[in-house]
Amino acid sequence: MSDSDERELFRAAMIAVVRFQLALAVLLFLPAWSLRFWQAWLFLVLFSGFVMFSTLYFLRRDPALVRRRLNVGPAAEPERSQKIIQAIAGMLVVAVFLVPGFDHRWQWSSVPTSLVWGGNAAMLAGWLFVVRVLQENSFAASTVQVEPAQRVVATGPYAWVRHPMYAGSVLAFLATPLALGSWWALLPALLLCGSMVVRLLDEERYLTVHLPGYDAYRAALRWRLVPGVW
Repeated sequence: MSDSDERELFRAAMIAVVRFQLALAVLLFLPAWSLRFWQAWLFLVLFSGFVMFSTLYFLRRDPALVRRRLNVGPAAEPERSQKIIQAIAGMLVVAVFLVPGFDHRWQWSSVPTSLVWGGNAAMLAGWLFVVRVLQENSFAASTVQVEPAQRVVATGPYAWVRHPMYAGSVLAFLATPLALGSWWALLPALLLCGSMVVRLLDEERYLTVHLPGYDAYRAALRWRLVPGVW
């Protein structure tokens, strides 16, 4: 990669990070209609800091992965089924962050402070696990596709479950409502996790057809998401 390509990728990645952080702040504080929402501030600082750190880390260690993961959203999906799944999942992600603001504003529920801190810890643990997955598999793009040089990865977290990135994401999203102090936000979070299950099943169908060796990997490793469970 040339110096100009590196600079362009850095610029695109930083713009994406800043836009994400601004959008997240709007989703958290606008429905709350107040900046006196300490759970949202704590979450925003921790999560935004993590996103910035991980982006800078992969820009240095694996810029090709960053480039792949910048291509995100329903429109980027090559498969029609994934476009639909991702559109639904995107709405549910927005709901996970919107509901806590309304909950805070109207005092629908109350989460103990200890669980708020525990939720933040679990949220970070989930996303750190995703980082470990990305370290192991540079082809883990944001879309379901197979590149010419792509191979089956069966080491690291992929030796435990077939979809470790989804496993980490499920933990992070289930912990987010607690981190934001809202029991009600667990409802869209659970629905989001359900959409991820649908996505990974459809992804397995696609990879079995298009990725050589994936069918053998699937036969050798029984567990999709949680070892010993499913």
